Amino acid sequence: MARITTVEQLRQVLPEPRATTRLKILPELDEQAREFVETSPFVFLATADKAGAVEVSPKGDEPGFVKIENAKTLLMPERAGNNLAFGLQNILAMGSVGLIFVRPRTGETLRVSGRAEVFDDTELLQRLGSEKRPALLAIRIHIERCFFHCARAFLRARLWEPDSWGEARRISFGKVIAPRMDGDQTAEKQIDDRVAASYTTRLWSNT
Repeated sequence: MARITTVEQLRQVLPEPRATTRLKILPELDEQAREFVETSPFVFLATADKAGAVEVSPKGDEPGFVKIENAKTLLMPERAGNNLAFGLQNILAMGSVGLIFVRPRTGETLRVSGRAEVFDDTELLQRLGSEKRPALLAIRIHIERCFFHCARAFLRARLWEPDSWGEARRISFGKVIAPRMDGDQTAEKQIDDRVAASYTTRLWSNT
């Protein structure tokens, strides 16, 4: 058996989870999950289009930037970004979303899945943004299930251990984009300078 094609084959390698493991899956946020969302500064948002192609987008801001409307509903702001809007278009097309909330120095993560909608509503945007941190759109997420994922992946990666991080490195977008527009090293530097400005003076705006 090389390629796994059935659930039966899969379960020959990975046995069914313990009954107690299934008990951690909840249909809404409990007290611990609420506290985790309120103290998390970073979320991965996964979506899929009609063809099944998946996109995962990082979302980050001050802890608690994702607001809790109630135990079954979250509100997430859409901030300034690259305007590709792959994830937003997928939400419009399909609505299904998956999220992983991350909290620094915490090995466990919170996984949430459900349905999402996109709003351009003045009251919601005011709740999710400010003059310095505008919310361009609001994403309302209706929770269908949520649960905490154990810390083993983070422990294996030693993700929160600074001595394992290695040297800090920057990615050059200029090296990717400039050759595709017949640009030279000058164009490459101009692109990287614009990106650098988006990390500093234009962190909250694309203007």
